[in-house]
Amino acid sequence: MDSDVLVLNQDYQPLSICSVQRSVKLLFLEKAELLHDDPEKVIRTVNDEYSYPSVIRLRRYINLPYAKIVLSRRNIMKRDQHTCQYCGTKSDLTLDHVLPRSRGGEDSWENLVTACNQCNVKKGNRTPDEARMPLDIEPYRPVHITFFQNLLGGVQEHWKPYLYM
Repeated sequence: MDSDVLVLNQDYQPLSICSVQRSVKLLFLEKAELLHDDPEKVIRTVNDEYSYPSVIRLRRYINLPYAKIVLSRRNIMKRDQHTCQYCGTKSDLTLDHVLPRSRGGEDSWENLVTACNQCNVKKGNRTPDEARMPLDIEPYRPVHITFFQNLLGGVQEHWKPYLYM
C-alpha cells in the first residue's frame, strides 16, 4: 500500500494526493466515492476483497481559497524545469525580469523567467526582442495541478483525464 491516490473535489477539480490508507478511510466513512481503481491490485481482508483506489472524489465540496501557488524563486525554477529560457542550459541559473525592473517590470509570474548568468548579463537592461534573445516558453502563472507532476516526478497514466492532460 505504497501508492498515491488522486483526490478530487465534488466538482471533479483536483484537490490533492493522499495515501491509499487515507483514501480507504474516506471510502469506508462514505466521505468519498471511488472513481478509478487499479485493476492489478486488490486490498484483502480475512473475509473480503476491495478495489485498490487510484482516484477518489469527495462527496462534499471543499472550498480552497488559497489554491494559488506562491511566487518564489524555487517555484519559478520548478515551472521552468530548471533550464535557462534563453539557451536551455541547466547550470549557473538565476532569475531574469522579461521587462527589466528599471523600465517598470514587476515581480510577477508573467515577468520572471529562469536564466543562466551568461544570458542574463547578455540581455542586460533590454527586453528579449531588443536583445534578439527569444524565450523558449512564454512565462505564465502555473496552476496547482501542474505542480502534481513535480511533486511525484510524473503523473500516473489513469490520472491524466482528471488532470486535464
